[in-house]
Formats: sequence, structure tokens, C-alpha cells
Amino acid sequence: MMKFKNLPALVLLAVLTIAAAGCQSTPAPTPPGPDSSPPDQVEPARMDVAVYYLKTTPSDMYLIREVHEVDKTDEVAKAALNELINGNPITAGASRGLPDETKILGINIEQGLATVDFSAEVLKANVGSSGEALGIASIVNTLTEFPTIEKVAFAVDGSKEKGMDWWGHVGLYEQPFQHDVSRVFEPAIWVTSPVKEQMIASPLKISGSARVFEATVSFRLRDSSGAVIAQGFTTASEGAPGRGDYIGELAFTTSGAGKGQVEVFEVSAKDGRDTNKVIIPVQWQ
Repeated sequence: MMKFKNLPALVLLAVLTIAAAGCQSTPAPTPPGPDSSPPDQVEPARMDVAVYYLKTTPSDMYLIREVHEVDKTDEVAKAALNELINGNPITAGASRGLPDETKILGINIEQGLATVDFSAEVLKANVGSSGEALGIASIVNTLTEFPTIEKVAFAVDGSKEKGMDWWGHVGLYEQPFQHDVSRVFEPAIWVTSPVKEQMIASPLKISGSARVFEATVSFRLRDSSGAVIAQGFTTASEGAPGRGDYIGELAFTTSGAGKGQVEVFEVSAKDGRDTNKVIIPVQWQ
């Protein structure tokens, strides 16, 4: 036992402090708590759909085709129609042909025929006789972009008879309707194959629709440095002012895997420059 009787006060205080410290146990470390940081946000998958809007100029009314990105879904036809109703046209002067309140009650696809059941709000459009024909074509062309759909018929609130007069001018008396892009004036060229970021191989199939001089559609393949790997041309089924489908093949060779772009365009009859060019990013092994 320690004896503190003759120790000076300051020394005694120091001894007591050290002794007290020696009697204290070291606290156990606190275990880490659960991670409170927010989880990583996963971006929803997206997909492209083609939609057809109306465009009015001082002298004409026609359709334009745009490709929009929407949330990926198995109900691709319904997603495309909803974008047609609620999407925002990119082309200057373009507008939606269907009333904003329109709802898609159902789409039945059987043996190439898509029957679309609209809510009654679809009948509220007021676009005149030309606008009615184009409005019908905008729906039909949007749906027949999908390979499983060849024809389209309409119903309203479950009844084909209820919507037979449609918007009061053309009506639905000739349904089902088929794909018709004869009044699609913009863009001059679009490409349906290849699609963006496609893994391509030689010979490359290039197809789409064109409204070009003498029906001549040109194309080339460039690598990531801009060097031309191969080029060629094909002829559409009809030349401007009409619109025709085109399909061509481009044979090419590369030294290995890489990335680049397919360019599809019209050569200007005036000065030989590329016009109405469409660029599709691609890759190869």
C-alpha cells in the first residue's frame, strides 16, 4: 500500500491522478453503423420510336418523321402512340395532330392488323379535311414502323361504329389503313438499317426512305479517324418530288475491331456537295 503522509500537495495530486488513470479501462471501439449514403441511381433503359407529326406551311400541309427516345417497354406500339399524342415535335413548325387528352385504351395486334381503341377525346380534333387525312396517316405510319404491323384500324371506347365519322371529313370508312409515306416531306432521307451502335459486318445492308433528285441515294462508311473505308450508292423506288424506298449493300474490309459511322446522303446536283445527310454511329469486330 502507498503512503502519502509526507508528500507535498502537488506531488500527491499527480500521484492520485496517475493512479486513477490506471484504474480506468479503455472503452471498446464503437462498431460502424449501417452505410447511410444513398444508393447509386440507375438510369432507366431507353429506346427509339419513329413518330409522324403534322407540319403546316403558308402553302401546304404535310407529315414529318422524327425519331424520339422513350422509356424502354415491351408495349412498344403503345409507347409510340403515347409519344405521338404527348411528345414534343423537334422540327420547326411541326405539331401534334391528336388532342392532348386522348388515351390509348388498348391495342390488339393479330395477323398483322393492329386495332387501336382510343378514348372519346380523340374525336375532339379540329384540323379540317386535309388535316384529318394526315392525322389518320400519322397514326398508321407510326404503328406500321413495327415489323409485326401491316395494317391499322381504329375504335373509340371499344366501338368501331362510334368513331366511323372520325373528325367529320374523311372518316374511317376505308379502314384498315396501310403504310403511306407519300405525304411525308421531311426529312428527305431516313435510315431504317443499320441502327445506331449496331455491330455491322460486310456486306452491310443499308435501307430506308428517300425523297431525292433522280432517286439516287449515296452512302459511305468512315472509321473513327474520319477516313473513308468504303462508299457506294443505290436507287430508290421513286425520285423527288415523290418518295421511294431504297436498299443497298456496301462491301468493306477493316484491319480489326473498331468504331465509325455510316453516312447516307444526297449529292447536290448544283455543286456536288453532300446534302440531307444522315449519320449512324456503328461498330465492327
